[in-house]
Amino acid sequence: MISASGAHDSVSKRILIVDDHPVFRKGLAAVIQEQPDLRVCGEAESSQTALEAMRNLQPDIALLDISLPGTNGIELTKMFLAENPRIIILILSMHDESVYAMRALRAGASGYVMKAEALTHVVTALRKVINKGIYVSSRLSESLIYKAVLDKDGLNANPIDKLSDREMEVFQWMGRGYGTKEIAKALNLSAKTIETHRVHIKEKLGFYDARELSRFAIEWNTQQS
Repeated sequence: MISASGAHDSVSKRILIVDDHPVFRKGLAAVIQEQPDLRVCGEAESSQTALEAMRNLQPDIALLDISLPGTNGIELTKMFLAENPRIIILILSMHDESVYAMRALRAGASGYVMKAEALTHVVTALRKVINKGIYVSSRLSESLIYKAVLDKDGLNANPIDKLSDREMEVFQWMGRGYGTKEIAKALNLSAKTIETHRVHIKEKLGFYDARELSRFAIEWNTQQS
């Protein structure tokens, strides 16, 4: 974790950036620091250091990447809000927003920004969430309206949507080729808990063979990269 300071402390919104890529963090911080009423108060590279930074620095807003060492950004959002219900969360991700944005918003995030667009849109997104709004891209906004219509008519049949956030996290790790013990260590959970999640994932996605599920997870993860 790297602390930062700047002018206008008494009126500036304090922002914590959480991402495991230092170059991206620096670029994002530089854009934010140009705003007189926004200040980067700290940076973190993992879920564990992010929790420590949040407790020590008391930011008003946290920018969280979804893909982090340890707990992912969606689960981290829940942890942040459990400790500080007033903090505003803005999710950053390279992953398909149509897959992850609704999960992030349901977890309590106030917005979702694709990392490819972050340097040009992050200030707009911050302004929106600071004013109690919800930020998603116009493209996603139209997609969510369309999805809502399909859901109403029973036409939305994406099986991935059946997975809980924790199951989705385990599924992601499976897609990276990790086994049960490796996933358990990464998520700080027991191997038995991970096995239970794998069983539920297999049932929800309609697979009967664990190897078929693993192949599907790897193929799906490759498509999202």
